[in-house]
Amino acid sequence: MSALLIYKTFHIFFMIAWFAGIFYLPRLFVYHAMSEERSCNSMLKVMERRLLYFVTPFAVLTAVFGVLTIVEYGRDWFRYSMWLHYKLVLVIILYIYHGYCFKLLNDFKHDRNTKTDRFYRIFNELPVIALLIIVALAVIKPNL
Repeated sequence: MSALLIYKTFHIFFMIAWFAGIFYLPRLFVYHAMSEERSCNSMLKVMERRLLYFVTPFAVLTAVFGVLTIVEYGRDWFRYSMWLHYKLVLVIILYIYHGYCFKLLNDFKHDRNTKTDRFYRIFNELPVIALLIIVALAVIKPNL
């Protein structure tokens, strides 16, 4: 078995684990923004913090194995695979999204949230759209 296949396997596995959390966390934010019950808010704060800190290593490992995959394919492949460049732009945006989740988490932690549940519902859909485009780019590999 080649290193490339191992890297790709772990890249996909950790990406799926990361996205499971990235899909669920904003849903918790929706519930938190809607809740006015103190005990419920306390429980949501714990759940949000645990989830975000649990999936963050998956985000890091997704990047590590993605970079190893690119290195294994080689410089020429990277240079001439324009679809990959677009994918990487979306991936960078997702890491910014992930980082922004820490800011939102902190706002909830200190009871400073000013955003509505509608904002979080829309926020929840952004990684879904990004993932669809990323998967399409990786599978179709269009000549852009």
